[in-house]
Amino acid sequence: MCGDDPRSSPVYHTCRPAVPDWAILGAMNAAYRQLLETFGQGWGAGDVEAILSVFSPDAVFLETPFSEQSVGIDAIRAYWKDIPTNQADVTFKSGEIYAAGPWFATEFRCTYRRRRTGEWVDARGAMFCETKDGKITEMRMYWHRYP
Repeated sequence: MCGDDPRSSPVYHTCRPAVPDWAILGAMNAAYRQLLETFGQGWGAGDVEAILSVFSPDAVFLETPFSEQSVGIDAIRAYWKDIPTNQADVTFKSGEIYAAGPWFATEFRCTYRRRRTGEWVDARGAMFCETKDGKITEMRMYWHRYP
């Protein structure tokens, strides 16, 4: 059917893509998973530059829905710069990735110990990201912590 003149048939047919949809989605998920792993490893190690490496230079970061946006890599650096000073024994895990084109979303869990008090914190939430050219151009987080 593919390659035939579609006007000769009462029903229009489209050709299957050369690469199956699942393969395209699998490649997207692998790229998104790598961004999340780099981000999480950076957070866990207190490596601000590793965290920043997943963002585009003009990226937007929103920590919570009502917080002020951090726009651009310098503003994002300013947000994350105190993580190594304030958090220890950090673990970051993300869940299943839900992707649609350049956007992806996932749930996450981050546990850490506050350096000042020794108190353990368990933060859980979701992040929604937009990407372009293999970098995150916007990250919006929705999370809550215990205690």
